[in-house]
Amino acid sequence: MSPDFTSPFTLPNFPLFSKLLRYAYRQPCALAVRDDVSKIERSYLHLLTDVLNLRNNLRRTLPAHVCRQLDNQEEVYICILAPGGYEFVVAFIAILALGAAAVPLSTSLPVQEGSYYVRKSRAVAMVSSSNSSDLAEHLQQFLRASDDLKGGGIDIPNVNIAQYLCPEPCLPSEILLSSSEPLDPNGAGTIIFTSGTTGPPKAAVQRRNYATDVAETLADDLGVNDKDTILHVFPVHHTTGVGTNILPFLIKGACIEFRSGGFDPAWIWRRWRDGGLTFFSGVPTMYQRLMRYYKENLADLPPVERKTYELGARQIRSFLCGTSALPQPLQEFWTTIRGGQPINTRYGSTEIQLVFTTGIDARGIPAGSVGPARPGIEAKLVNGDEGEILVKSPWMFAKYLDNDTATAEVFDKDGFFKTGDIGRREGPNYFILGRASIDIIKSGGYKISALDIEREIGALPYISEVMVVGVPDEEYGQRVAAAVSLLKPGRGAPIRTSLTIKDLRQDLRSQLSAYKMPTLLRVVRGLPTTASGKVMKKQLGPELFPGAGHPEVQKWTKRTTSPKL
Repeated sequence: MSPDFTSPFTLPNFPLFSKLLRYAYRQPCALAVRDDVSKIERSYLHLLTDVLNLRNNLRRTLPAHVCRQLDNQEEVYICILAPGGYEFVVAFIAILALGAAAVPLSTSLPVQEGSYYVRKSRAVAMVSSSNSSDLAEHLQQFLRASDDLKGGGIDIPNVNIAQYLCPEPCLPSEILLSSSEPLDPNGAGTIIFTSGTTGPPKAAVQRRNYATDVAETLADDLGVNDKDTILHVFPVHHTTGVGTNILPFLIKGACIEFRSGGFDPAWIWRRWRDGGLTFFSGVPTMYQRLMRYYKENLADLPPVERKTYELGARQIRSFLCGTSALPQPLQEFWTTIRGGQPINTRYGSTEIQLVFTTGIDARGIPAGSVGPARPGIEAKLVNGDEGEILVKSPWMFAKYLDNDTATAEVFDKDGFFKTGDIGRREGPNYFILGRASIDIIKSGGYKISALDIEREIGALPYISEVMVVGVPDEEYGQRVAAAVSLLKPGRGAPIRTSLTIKDLRQDLRSQLSAYKMPTLLRVVRGLPTTASGKVMKKQLGPELFPGAGHPEVQKWTKRTTSPKL
């Protein structure tokens, strides 16, 4: 049976839409999105009005054969070129309402790289925000003129999102839900591209239940309700940007406040101070930079003024942190600032979603742990209590699009997903030691976790940022190399304008075994990060510690404490 949701005011028979429509009926109108950059605030009713209008006009631009594919619930992919904000949310939900799968792309992509993502996702169209229209136009031109190995340029339509935003919402009673065949929850709903650390980025296809069951499960874990507001500062082409910071809050009728653009600790502290937020989500690097800003700019303010900032952070019910556990001193700083409330830590990936979490109340979870496995998820380590993390989950991705070989290779013979991350288990709780390809250093016969060393270096009171990598060495196999930036002295931080490898090792003697001690050190002004806030280790390691040596790299030996390479 063909779906009947092609009529102008009819949404698909799918749990996400029935929930959104229910929120649209609330009086007073529930606020869905607040966009700080575009200064837009829209209710759930206005959001659904714009979703339907964009959905209807997008369908009109598609060729007849694509519309037939949609009617038959075949896989159809549409790219989104928009930063985090209201236009992105409208586009994402409109594509789902069309029965297609959304493919969020970074708005800072070079055109040639963007063409790779469009081709790889087999996109039949693009939708672009008002501030990404130039990129979309250049991308269209490049795709028309370029060839790939299969030959021929491609011509796909681009729809401007802002053009179809309505000045006023419709009446709730005008919006209907389809009474025909529901959308398949296991059908393709979203593509999130992998980071590409082990080769070209792969198109990880998420099932439609990514927007319903997965989102609602995380929302329940976090205790999200319709009175909540999350401050969203993540890129939206990243799994956290969509799967953690948008969908769980929409599915519960909460409000998402967007601040797109570069990460700005000063603005974030001011926004916290102003109040009205209940959730904030970041990664360790973000929390490190927010702590640095506090120490350098807020710590020496008059007590009354300083406490307004601290109270703002304390009134946020939950701080969320992904990718890995926070270094203990960083966690202790935030726990103190927030009046005894620790940061909620979780572990997952693009392919497997949420696996381990400390829960909404992290008290009682060992320091450095990401908590136990979630109910219903089977996790194990290759070598018993330590080794590569293997996962079976009902919420795993469906496949890498058009790459059956890569899909097969990431599962073992028993159907467990091979994460590529090394972990350790103590009782029910798991600890992340790092990425096998980047964070495990093989030195002098030892396997060393770079993350463990980063945590200890990051705990030193004069350190602002740290990255630890393995550098090839004929004698040891790899040397432990640390790149650090120093806190600005004098304002809540110890006075230190330089650092030697000898002094660093001396300060780490009580925390690290001798074989874990850094033997290479480079002091830098700052460590560049990806759009999602992760330090770019794969790129920075060879740049900061080149094989030919560098005059700014200090090398420790038993005879000489701080020569230059």
